Amino acid sequence: MRILHTSDWHIGRTLYGRKRHEEFGAFLGWLLDTVARLEVDVLLVAGDVFDTSTPDNRAQALYYDFLRHVADRGCRHVVVIAGNHDSPTFLEAPKALLEALDIHVVGNASTHPENEVLVLKDRQGRPELIVCAVPYLRDRDIRTAAAGESMADKEAKLLAGIREHYAAVATRAEQTRAALGVRVPIVAMGHLFTAGGQTVDGDGVRELYVGSLAHVSAAVFPASFDYVALGHLHVPQTVGGLETRRYSGSPLPMGFSEARQQKIVCLVDIAPTPTAGPIHAAADAPGDAHLAIGVHEVDIPVFQPLERIQGDWDDIARRIEALSTARTSVWLEIVYQGPDLIGDLQDRLQALLAGTHLDVLRIRNHCLTPQGLEAQQAEETLAELDPHEVFERCLRAHDIPATQWPELTLAYQDILTSIDEEDVRAE
Repeated sequence: MRILHTSDWHIGRTLYGRKRHEEFGAFLGWLLDTVARLEVDVLLVAGDVFDTSTPDNRAQALYYDFLRHVADRGCRHVVVIAGNHDSPTFLEAPKALLEALDIHVVGNASTHPENEVLVLKDRQGRPELIVCAVPYLRDRDIRTAAAGESMADKEAKLLAGIREHYAAVATRAEQTRAALGVRVPIVAMGHLFTAGGQTVDGDGVRELYVGSLAHVSAAVFPASFDYVALGHLHVPQTVGGLETRRYSGSPLPMGFSEARQQKIVCLVDIAPTPTAGPIHAAADAPGDAHLAIGVHEVDIPVFQPLERIQGDWDDIARRIEALSTARTSVWLEIVYQGPDLIGDLQDRLQALLAGTHLDVLRIRNHCLTPQGLEAQQAEETLAELDPHEVFERCLRAHDIPATQWPELTLAYQDILTSIDEEDVRAE
């Protein structure tokens, strides 16, 4: 059994107003070729397929065109779960049609565990894999609000709800396997932020459950899961140091802070006999002792180079000159840092970039002295901030006590979710 784990495509995402459809198309084309080249049996997409709950027509076309062709590459099954950026209703709309193509979509969390437990069969109709497809668990899916609750009470309920949901799904999967009478692997999927998760500035990743971020540990995943394919964090990483609990990360850099990060997908080989890679039968490893799990990272090519150039004017000019000789299209973020603000920085850059394949998407004119700080802040535009950053600034501007921030931020996130869902219904 060969599985490919990917997540956080964010199809439709823009970068400072620049459309990235060609990049997404190039990645999905590469992924189709990789599925064929590596002879992948099952493709797992662990949430955030789209960047918004109302993707535009071009983003939808890229997604459905990929699904239309993936079976032609020899992949027997595709399993897709919703992330916090996705609309569960939108993803599940063509569910019945997609199942005819062995494409399984789970957008909404369910109170019935069997709705999230999928039995995948081989070409002869024999069970070969059980997938616990747990989508992003929204607050209302796992916690019942009560009057007079403290933040500590809410956090405890959230954590208990997440743990109980995964435990119920795992129990159902084990019962399903017992009923089948065949020892098949159990793989879980999820979209959440685990303790100690690594992020980078500007990647758009936010705490999903206010206040409880540091407490969602690897222990939330029952030991019966042979592999856990996670989404939400854009940096590829293991969870709790376990090779079989992983984030694949985003396939494209979501911002300039990720420009130097090697993007990957995770290739997972599961066999009843020992194979190369981490052996699941180790005494301290979770999962079925009769299985061996090999996990390998497959590097994703760079489809649109990004680079942040940071320093004083001489540093910036030297780097631009070096890049221009390569004759390669590069999107740039310029971060000027000097003793004085350069009033004509944009004009200087345009003159320097004339006739090159370099394109500046963002300019940050940073003064290293207090005298220039106010002018620097005045240049900042609302388009450079996401809704969460705007809210945080409002809290600071109105001198809201820090003790009230978690409660207000939780309410604000609920409002944003409600707005997104109303937009989907209106569509």
